[in-house]
Amino acid sequence: MRSIGAHEVLVESPKHDRHLWNASDAEIEQYLRLAAQRIKDLKGDGRIKYISIFKNHGTNAGQEFEHPTSQLTATTFVPRRVLYELRAGREYFQQKERCVFCDIIGQEERQGLRVVELRGDFIAMCPYAPRVPYETWILPRTHEASFERSGMAKGAGIREMGVLLRRTLQRIRTVTEEFHMVLHTSPNSLHGSGSLGYWKTLDEDYHWHIEILPILGAKAKSYTFKEVYYSPVSSETAVKRLRDARIEP
Repeated sequence: MRSIGAHEVLVESPKHDRHLWNASDAEIEQYLRLAAQRIKDLKGDGRIKYISIFKNHGTNAGQEFEHPTSQLTATTFVPRRVLYELRAGREYFQQKERCVFCDIIGQEERQGLRVVELRGDFIAMCPYAPRVPYETWILPRTHEASFERSGMAKGAGIREMGVLLRRTLQRIRTVTEEFHMVLHTSPNSLHGSGSLGYWKTLDEDYHWHIEILPILGAKAKSYTFKEVYYSPVSSETAVKRLRDARIEP
């Protein structure tokens, strides 16, 4: 049986020392649009069900290249973690007729306890139940299921998102220099599945977002047992430290 899929390295900058946390607005915007273009292109292949984009930074995170890069993988299946989100989002939408991520964003903005920063149409926040200390998500505040539509849209939105990404990574790096960063976006709906029902309401019940999971070597590692996580730092405590961090404008 022939292997099917793709594995690509996305160069974030031609300059060796220009990482996402010290790059210019234009450089980050160019990188985000590149990521969106690659996702859109690969979704043209009906055999591909999901495209993942991730960044591992630091020795303990499994960083492979010194040059600023992210990686892309295209697979014939949807990764388990995203599949959980898709199924939960569909079930919530069936009950409430609303996107669960939109409801989470609305609640977090009202409470203000776990919001790291608001920037235009995007929010950085620590989730209510983090898997690791200082786990942070970046989401669009208006509903959108697929990152590539946001990333290729005209206007200043994607640049605002890039600014928030840079500032969020600067905050994370005041705690640790090592982290995993993963983009969660919608699976390939251009070639619908007859057996997987979540494709039918995908644009309504899913919401793309970026998850950043810091690696703290000095802290006890989170104990996990079948997707149950224990973190020694609450989201409210993490948000206070991240908000107070001194970063560049």
